[in-house]
Amino acid sequence: MVGIDARNKSILDTKYICPTCSLILQNPIQLPDCGHRFCETCLNTEQKMTIKCPQCQAEILRSDIIRAKIEDHYLTRQHQHAILTVVRQLLAQLNDRQIDIDLPRTTTAGAGNSITVQLEELYEMLNILVDGIETLTNDQQGLTNESLQTQMTLPVLAEELSKVKFSIEESNAFLEGFKHNQNILNQDLSSLQEKINDLQFVSYDGILVWKITNFQEKMIDAKFERQTSIYSPPFYSSPNGYKMRARLYLNGDGNARRTHMSLFFVLMRGVNDPILKFPFNYKVSFCLYDQTPAQRHIIDSFRPDVKSSSFQRPRSDMNIASGIPKFIPLEAIQQEGNPYVRDDTMFIKIMVDFEEIPKTLLPYALSLNPGLPTHIQQAMIKEEAKRRIQLRSNDQLQIPQV
Repeated sequence: MVGIDARNKSILDTKYICPTCSLILQNPIQLPDCGHRFCETCLNTEQKMTIKCPQCQAEILRSDIIRAKIEDHYLTRQHQHAILTVVRQLLAQLNDRQIDIDLPRTTTAGAGNSITVQLEELYEMLNILVDGIETLTNDQQGLTNESLQTQMTLPVLAEELSKVKFSIEESNAFLEGFKHNQNILNQDLSSLQEKINDLQFVSYDGILVWKITNFQEKMIDAKFERQTSIYSPPFYSSPNGYKMRARLYLNGDGNARRTHMSLFFVLMRGVNDPILKFPFNYKVSFCLYDQTPAQRHIIDSFRPDVKSSSFQRPRSDMNIASGIPKFIPLEAIQQEGNPYVRDDTMFIKIMVDFEEIPKTLLPYALSLNPGLPTHIQQAMIKEEAKRRIQLRSNDQLQIPQV
């Protein structure tokens, strides 16, 4: 297969003509060193590893041959210009032929009608082609202009995009800061809410009645070690006194784990600690209320070990808890219908004994109606103590002498 033959090939630029077959290039290839072009079949590139240029005798490797992409070439300005040149020359030739035909038409009208019609149709078709090519050329120019405008706009858009990205980063940083501040505020709010809740139950006489709600849920949390212990609200020995609280291990602590409920006393850091006496050495009593009329309360007490760090002046928020590890067996509060848990609620009384109540009088003191004012309870305890002393005196007087 050689080049493409055409009657008007002579009007084309020589760079579109194959020097070997003298026809229009078909599947053109170009030699990189000398730049000469040939039809692919004319150069016979498939048979040898090296190619010798027929025009200048330069030798190159077959792998270095440049093969034209014909589809891309059709879109180039040079190709469109060449087509437009050919079409215009064809039109000029047709115009010349039209003049030659018009002269004898008066004498040979009948014989030339067929040729004239064909030429007119061809002329019309060529005009359409010229208009189409000019339209394509104009469109290409318009696209080129739009491309240039786009290229000019791209840096501006890139700058705007960079500004938007920077603005987004600033917004994200602001949101992160806002979230952090919100978390701090939430923590402060939770702490404040806890303090407000504590103030609802605070006492200043060394006695606290601790109401524990949702007992079963808290017990399950303790068994599965999601929350092994809970704290009571803080309470005080006096408005200017020691700050204290209780700590309860519902499922036991240490050696009492899973067998007993452990109840401890915790000394907390207070604002008046610098003027208070340490170590703390006052007896602490616990009472688990029996919520039935039987009033069989569980009562136990302990006296602080003054050598223990638990009862020295607190240097942190709370000292180490100390108290009664085996306060009550778990089976006593887990059995159905036990008197210590009613309506999923338990009550524990914590009392600091500043008056050295006798051990025999302690059950009476802890079983007093907690709804009575503190001074009334103290007066009743004193009266009961006097009554018991009087009874002992009477008993001694009634002992017969031998």
